[in-house]
Amino acid sequence: MTHGASAHHRSDGPQAGHAGAPSHDDLVDEKIIVCYYVAALTFLTISMLAGLLVALQLVHWNPFKGTELLSPGRWRMIHTNAIAYGFLANAFLGTLHWAVPRLTFHKVFSKPLSWFIFGAWQVVVLSTAFGIVLGPTFQDQPWILALAKKWHLPMNLGAQGLEWGETPFWIDPVALVGLALVAVNFMVPIGKSKGPMYVSLWYFMAAFVWTFLTYAMGNLLPEYAVAGTSAGAIGGLFIHDLVGLFVTPLGWGLMYYFVPIILKKPIWSHGLSLVGFWGLAFFYPLQGIHHFLYTPIPMFLQYGAVISTIAVELVVATVVINFFGTLVGRGKEFFDNLPIRYFYTGMVFYFITCFQCALQVTFTFQKLIHFTDWVVGHAHLVMFGVFSLWLFGIMTYLFPRLLGRPWWSRSLCEYHYWLSAGGLFVMFLDLTLAGIFQGYYWSSLQPWDASTNGSQPFWITRVFAGLAMFAGLLCFLVNLWMTARGAEATDPLPARAAGTPTA
Repeated sequence: MTHGASAHHRSDGPQAGHAGAPSHDDLVDEKIIVCYYVAALTFLTISMLAGLLVALQLVHWNPFKGTELLSPGRWRMIHTNAIAYGFLANAFLGTLHWAVPRLTFHKVFSKPLSWFIFGAWQVVVLSTAFGIVLGPTFQDQPWILALAKKWHLPMNLGAQGLEWGETPFWIDPVALVGLALVAVNFMVPIGKSKGPMYVSLWYFMAAFVWTFLTYAMGNLLPEYAVAGTSAGAIGGLFIHDLVGLFVTPLGWGLMYYFVPIILKKPIWSHGLSLVGFWGLAFFYPLQGIHHFLYTPIPMFLQYGAVISTIAVELVVATVVINFFGTLVGRGKEFFDNLPIRYFYTGMVFYFITCFQCALQVTFTFQKLIHFTDWVVGHAHLVMFGVFSLWLFGIMTYLFPRLLGRPWWSRSLCEYHYWLSAGGLFVMFLDLTLAGIFQGYYWSSLQPWDASTNGSQPFWITRVFAGLAMFAGLLCFLVNLWMTARGAEATDPLPARAAGTPTA
């Protein structure tokens, strides 16, 4: 089989083997997928540079010390927002333009609407960055003050005081409209589909509804409707539900789509896939309060969050078992097929994340690791080690199809995987140990300086682990650039290693 685009388009996907099914070219707008991926990788690059800036500050190597607009306090928020809304959201939206039409045999509701959403979402992400970096400075200008007084506008052009909800108030309505339009654009083809609904579409539909409600809850209620511990409870739900009800259903839904296609084998158990879906729907929304244990939030909510978090680990176990059951008989693919390697590495990290979560939410464990770097390592393991690796695998699979040529360099593809997965795992172990040490420093009632001085070796290690992860991203970007240019491949990634069916 050739590496040409047409061969790739029609060798896999749900339409394979269905007489009279629409062709790939009739269903999928490849150009918008490429644009979403380019935007996602741009924001990922910015986010990782921001993360390195914050890491350098902790070891006193900040190259921009004294520069207000480059202060780590502002760029730490850029780091988290650019990942959630810039990288993950863009990459997921791009991939949905591939997966949903091929699952439903129907195009998205409106191609112009897709392009409008793409442009509007970039405005949302960039405006959030503007509000975070320039808002506090910009809103003090005399003409801004006069305009706000005249039109009775809130004087909060900058970031809001809620993690992942820092989006300025004037962007929130735009973001909600955009999320509603996303739901319409994809729910219409899903509604037109006939026959049994595959589990991927269950996850996608849930994500469209949950994401809109979660964003509205986190960005409107704590700021305008409730205060005090009630606002804290809602903030905890928002922080966790953004992961569990936005990123998680889209990520697992895409795994249920891509893994069987690449392995050319149906998912091991449809029943277990439904257990995973309904377990996520029932238990995940109840977990968020575990971010605020030992606070004035009512204890029944805290205990409920602990129980729900442990229950989710059991649910995740069924999902992981289902996928490894699917891999039985195809185990060689883990070593030979890069997308599969990315996918299953992320699944192992996901299991570790949830197992760790089930431990750390217990009150006994919280006494030790509360507010330590253990939590930071945990967050990086799930956001980069799981969902970013999954998206890297999807991009490794799709870019040869979107560009119509094989990857320029197999070596750079391998470097990207090993530097990303290896650097992340080192960072996770490093920050986990740092959190344990910090907890014991604090519990021994030593001066605060003892914990910060003792953390320095761990923080230095984190810098180099982060540099390894960024080097992996650079390998991917160079490889993508050379592939897009059509440069002559020196050691092209074979079709099998890129996930292309060979039969």
